[in-house]
Amino acid sequence: MSTIAAAAPGASPRLSVGLDIGGTKTLAVLLGDDGEVLAQARLRTERGPAGVVDGAVQAVQGVARQAGVALGALAGVGVGVPGLVDADAGTVRHAVNLGVDGAPLDLATLLSTRLGGIGVGVENDLNVAAVGAAHLVEAEAPGSGPTDLAFLALGTGLAAGIVLDGRLRRGSHGAAGEIGHVPVDPTGPPCACGQRGCLELYASGSAVTALWSTTTGRPAPVEMFEAAAAGDLGAVAARERYARAVAAAVRMLVLTVDVQHVVLGGGVSQLGPPLLDVVRDALTDESAASGFLRSLDLPGRVRLAPGRVAVGAVGAAVVGRASVPPAHEPAGQLSVAHLTAPHDREELHQ
Repeated sequence: MSTIAAAAPGASPRLSVGLDIGGTKTLAVLLGDDGEVLAQARLRTERGPAGVVDGAVQAVQGVARQAGVALGALAGVGVGVPGLVDADAGTVRHAVNLGVDGAPLDLATLLSTRLGGIGVGVENDLNVAAVGAAHLVEAEAPGSGPTDLAFLALGTGLAAGIVLDGRLRRGSHGAAGEIGHVPVDPTGPPCACGQRGCLELYASGSAVTALWSTTTGRPAPVEMFEAAAAGDLGAVAARERYARAVAAAVRMLVLTVDVQHVVLGGGVSQLGPPLLDVVRDALTDESAASGFLRSLDLPGRVRLAPGRVAVGAVGAAVVGRASVPPAHEPAGQLSVAHLTAPHDREELHQ
């Protein structure tokens, strides 16, 4: 089971730290009682099992010190990491970018021990991003109830984190949201998963690199969108092809789990409103001939993740709060319902 600990005397039941540990950087936030971000930091990620634990300890200590909060005042710590995560056991393995191999790293226990017994929750990085996005969306409409949301990560690969009725949905085998490996063209190119024509090959950040060869060394999505805006017909065609692929991912999520919101995140989402506009346009065009699709208002469900808020780290802080559940709620039931969102944030782009 995850490391569950009683909050220390004097600890706040809602004060928590969230860490989003990536291959090159670790983002950390301290989430206050009322949901405000009291402190945030960005650190270089240390590789290897010992490095990951050491870096996590430094990040927690750093944001607590920045806000003048003693470690004993924390109710919990949440960590989002790539790789294969067993949230119940608090372990991670096959986090290649972190230098963690197939041997389970007992991150929850090791980190809790180093922090004096604070409860620690560990979750997949995509899942904490979904939790963080749901946390922000729920705050935009107080009293509206739990959120149905998918966080669609447009990065090197393609996958979605899913929150249904305010609760994270991992699936029976942890594969919920792995839509990047749904084949959309059985005769298409081979995918690393062993299939052909997977959606990831058309809608991920890597797909943009395949569509558009950069000439300046800048990210391919930036170059392609700038060229399209300047009227380059080849770039316009490539942009439209990519937008249709992302629109297919949105449509797949809505038609399978009927989420109210699909939040575009990951590296490509940093393009901002230009990306949102072309994806919405593609969804509008594809709905034109179908009264059924028009009735679902697919374009209205899509939005961007906020640009200045570490959504994953905020979600990890929510996971940290859940690592010490209230007496009436069983451990392991991760819910984002009734949690307020940080005030120090941008609204999710509509």
